[in-house]
Amino acid sequence: MSSTRATMRYRSIDIDGLDVFYREAGPDDAPVILLLHGFPSSSRMYETLMPLLATDYRVIAPDYPGFGHSSAPSPDQFEYTFDHLADVMTRLVDKLQVQRYTLVMQDYGGPVGLRVALQRPEAIETLVVQNAVAHDEGLGPLWDTRKAFWKDRAAHEQALRANLLSLAATKLRHVGHSPDPERYDPDSWTDEFAFLSRPGQIDIQTELFYDYRTNVERYPQWQEYLRKHQPPTLVLWGKTDPSFSVAGAHAYRNDVPDAEVHLLEGGHFVLDEACDEVALLMKRFLDAKLKDGRCQVDVPGE
Repeated sequence: MSSTRATMRYRSIDIDGLDVFYREAGPDDAPVILLLHGFPSSSRMYETLMPLLATDYRVIAPDYPGFGHSSAPSPDQFEYTFDHLADVMTRLVDKLQVQRYTLVMQDYGGPVGLRVALQRPEAIETLVVQNAVAHDEGLGPLWDTRKAFWKDRAAHEQALRANLLSLAATKLRHVGHSPDPERYDPDSWTDEFAFLSRPGQIDIQTELFYDYRTNVERYPQWQEYLRKHQPPTLVLWGKTDPSFSVAGAHAYRNDVPDAEVHLLEGGHFVLDEACDEVALLMKRFLDAKLKDGRCQVDVPGE
């Protein structure tokens, strides 16, 4: 499988007064892949994957407001909700004049991306899911304490903030229960910990994590979207993820019976261990589903 960084670009665009950063690679006229990142990462998590896809696809990976190199206004200046992040991503796609695309979703990319898909179901050619949950089955035991925070914010906020700013917790999101921790680059979690330690970040991430409760409430809506539209779906799941159980991967077949599901040797950020395998599976899937930049599925109005 060939790889090239020749077309990699690092750009920013104004979205309603926000400076939204994004990475882009590949031919301008190629089928588009939109990659939505997780917490507490940024588009940087896709830096190794993008050159492997850029030979055949136009690949776009943005940073949400409050993440990476995008603007990070304080919560009293910007409402940090998943609805709002999804609106900004939809505006980004519009400004880049992208009409149809493959949507790749990891972790927070799931609730952001599925909101985008609900807004524009006709725009989604295929879905690629990387450890992003849309079913109750995917929430592992670690979520019990997080649900307690949603029920009683005042009683649990101090503990949540301490966990968000914990280097050990930041490392655990990557290494998880992997039997081979030496495969993980420590720069991944040290960079993310440095990001979380920036002034104002704890307030931003606390607000957004409190809003995560709305994602669980939306699961039935997202499942209905999947059942109704049957987007061609590829699920690539790191099976040693400490947060999201493998049951969450299989659950996508409840809604999209033809979904292709692969359990990979990796954790929550499966690209840490299995980037080459992810790229190969994605290219095979997309080559089978896309022809001449158009997905061969029925789309209303076409």
